[in-house]
Amino acid sequence: MHTPGRRTIQDVAAFLQLEAAHHIKTLAYMAVSAQAKAGAAEIVSPVVILLRGDHTLNQAKLAGLFPSAREVRPMVAEEIERTFGAPVGYLGPIGLDILADLPDPILPAAGGKQAGPVTVILDRALEGRTNLIVGANREEYHLRNVTPGRDFTVTATADVRNVAEGESCPQCSPLPGSPLKVAKAIEVGHIFKLGYRYSDGMGVRVLDPGGKEVTPIMGCYGIGIERILTAAVEQNHDASGFWLARSIAPFDVVVTVTNMGDANLAATAELVAKQLEDAGFDVLLDDRDERAGVKFKDADLVGIPYRINVGKKAAEGRLELVTRSTATSQDVAIADIARLLQQVTATA
Repeated sequence: MHTPGRRTIQDVAAFLQLEAAHHIKTLAYMAVSAQAKAGAAEIVSPVVILLRGDHTLNQAKLAGLFPSAREVRPMVAEEIERTFGAPVGYLGPIGLDILADLPDPILPAAGGKQAGPVTVILDRALEGRTNLIVGANREEYHLRNVTPGRDFTVTATADVRNVAEGESCPQCSPLPGSPLKVAKAIEVGHIFKLGYRYSDGMGVRVLDPGGKEVTPIMGCYGIGIERILTAAVEQNHDASGFWLARSIAPFDVVVTVTNMGDANLAATAELVAKQLEDAGFDVLLDDRDERAGVKFKDADLVGIPYRINVGKKAAEGRLELVTRSTATSQDVAIADIARLLQQVTATA
């Protein structure tokens, strides 16, 4: 059937007035053999993944099917043209030279510019599905009523897709089968499999258990310092700013002098700051000649978890302790401030 200008699943689905679930999504990849040496032509094998039109590919699951490959990467335009004879948007499995069995390790007969036989992986979600829509390997054309197994063979059937929200979880607690929820998250720590890219480039070689010289697979891990701050702010904020845990805050407590023109308040603030430092706290003494409201707002914006206000009540021997996370305050005797702050932080 003629599908002029309709390249994506969404476009074709709208054109045919059929849901995306009735389509086969054809993804084109190349498995690169680990035997390829740095600077030499890649030894590649074409891999085609077939998914339900409304599903997405899980790269980790795909890579797990080819443990001996250096990498499984998307095809470039020239490789797609050689393999399918058609541009992106109209690809399908019918007419391909399909491998009968999934090889392991991958030792592709093809190399350099020749594509060779194609490994076709059918996602399990397509098992038993009939009369589907798929690209015809001809520009601006698709095929209808295509059934896997009847109209084309596959190399292997495997689970290679991402789960979708609302699907049942087989291992969830407390009740297996509970619906899955998909949500955004912040990646703070990460581990990367680097493969052979750097070890090959640096000429690194080690001996395997049999005494054979091999190129090691490299990996790396790390923690994003900036991302820790981002995650903390994302989870702990209000209209006035944010607050941080003591472990990552720039200071544990800020001692704020409400009126620097009052020598007694300034002296009391210095005394309180010294007591807190002696008690093990990281203290910021805000003795700027600014209005009290400005100082309070700045403390909120910096994220300091506790603030001690030295104001008019100091003449009565009392201070105000403000907990940033709860926006609550309490009056505390000057002599008790260090002990009380230790109690508060111990249970925070």
